[in-house]
Amino acid sequence: MEKTKTNRNYKNSVFTLLFSEKEKLLELYNAVSGQNYPESTEIEIITLSDVLFMEQLNDIAFVLDDKLVVLIEHQSTVNENMPLRMLQYMAREYQKITDKRDLYKKQLVKIPTPEFIVLYNGKEEFPDFKELKLSDAFKCKRENYLLELTVQVYNINKGRNAGIAERSPALNGYSELVAEVNKNSNTGMNREEAIKAAIKACMSKNILLYFFEKHSYEVENMLLTGWNLKDALEVEREEAKAEALKESEAKLQNVFSLLESGVSLAEVKQRFGLLKNNSL
Repeated sequence: MEKTKTNRNYKNSVFTLLFSEKEKLLELYNAVSGQNYPESTEIEIITLSDVLFMEQLNDIAFVLDDKLVVLIEHQSTVNENMPLRMLQYMAREYQKITDKRDLYKKQLVKIPTPEFIVLYNGKEEFPDFKELKLSDAFKCKRENYLLELTVQVYNINKGRNAGIAERSPALNGYSELVAEVNKNSNTGMNREEAIKAAIKACMSKNILLYFFEKHSYEVENMLLTGWNLKDALEVEREEAKAEALKESEAKLQNVFSLLESGVSLAEVKQRFGLLKNNSL
């Protein structure tokens, strides 16, 4: 019982715990970006701790070499609204790292150049790489936009983007862990058994051994929380769809009843607010 209570209080994830170690974060960024920053490179982690960005607080924002990178691990279906979310998140980040008084200075205030990276490890099929653009959401299309934001999405499931995995043993190990949990779940293990067995299997193969030796209980707890959260969100979405369908069916039944009783179509539309930009 106490364990469940602890789970609800976690606002972190295995991903952020693993890559909050700056040397692992630099290793990961080098692998994804194709850069070769040395270990001595300074990294400042500036993740917003009070923003519920995706389903949970599982993002990492950091500054290196005058770049502000927002790095997201995404386990569910990739959301096409990611660029808009990133835009809102980035506005908060710039507010955090600049002084309000800077906005009134005559001299140009320099800010870190943004980069947006999403690492996808969900179960649905997804290409190795895809770019999502804010302009895809714009209602008015044009050749050149005055505002644009591009999110780079990489599939990090086991066996995908081998070059990135090869350059980042930590990311490769993390992908292996996720794959083990999914494999165990598919064999009929309950969630907790699947996670424990996955951690044990990884340790036996010397995968992220140092990490598990230091954080095994936290890792188990966070994984259990993450999977439970995904289930809860899926159930919530299914219930919302079912409720919407139920309401639509009831509305249609009322419409048919009124029409059968002799009420005109125009009056039915008026009663149900269907006169403007709507149809039965």
